[in-house]
Amino acid sequence: MIDLHCHVLAGIDDGPSTIEDSLALGRAAAATGTRKIVATPHVSWTYSNDAATISRLVVETNAAFAAAGLTMEVVAGAEIAITRVPELAPEELSALTLGNGPWLLIEFPFTSVAVGLDAMVLELQEQGYRIVLAHPERCPAFHREPRMLETLVEAGALTSVTAGSLVGRFGNTVKRYALGLVEGELVHNVASDAHGADQRRPGMTAELEEAGLGPLADWLTCAVPSAILEGRETIPSRPDVPLPASTTARRRWWRRSLLRRAS
Repeated sequence: MIDLHCHVLAGIDDGPSTIEDSLALGRAAAATGTRKIVATPHVSWTYSNDAATISRLVVETNAAFAAAGLTMEVVAGAEIAITRVPELAPEELSALTLGNGPWLLIEFPFTSVAVGLDAMVLELQEQGYRIVLAHPERCPAFHREPRMLETLVEAGALTSVTAGSLVGRFGNTVKRYALGLVEGELVHNVASDAHGADQRRPGMTAELEEAGLGPLADWLTCAVPSAILEGRETIPSRPDVPLPASTTARRRWWRRSLLRRAS
């Protein structure tokens, strides 16, 4: 598996404090079947990280993993706050892509209003970037205006849902919304968004199985992130696989929610 969104670098944001903590996170991820981690530290107003620092720490983390006998590759990326994008120099923004390809991992704020931020995503696409939206299921603005997320996906953006959201680790409202996104075919990747070995721990497969989404696991955690890291313009189509009968009720809830928001 490939973990497309993980805070594995030490001392750079709200993830591990030390390289020993990074090693513990890496071992925990490896125990779940993860073989590649995309390091996505925050680039935000709180954490003013830059591409050069991220690149240096990726090299150091890979060296520490190798010295510890941990078979895990770490590649560079970033979780960029959409509100920070206008302040980033063009050359800096282009150096913050996932695996040095065309894809940016963009985070919307945890607010109920995001006026104009969707237009910024479209502008990034016009500049030639491809966009992955980080944990949209936890963004109140998308809950309030679900059509905004649908419009961004229709325009070519992908979404990356946090595995823990699917099993209620961020509350039942987020869980229900996340499962509704899956049913609406608005989810393209599931990542751990891990911040440590214990709290916000790594893991994807167990959560997908618990949520009844095991048939989509390979697509969500292997095929799609591979395509993104390879720099492909498109991702493989979602496989037509059976999901549990209980998802029918979730699909009805999701469509009713859209209709209520649109009215």
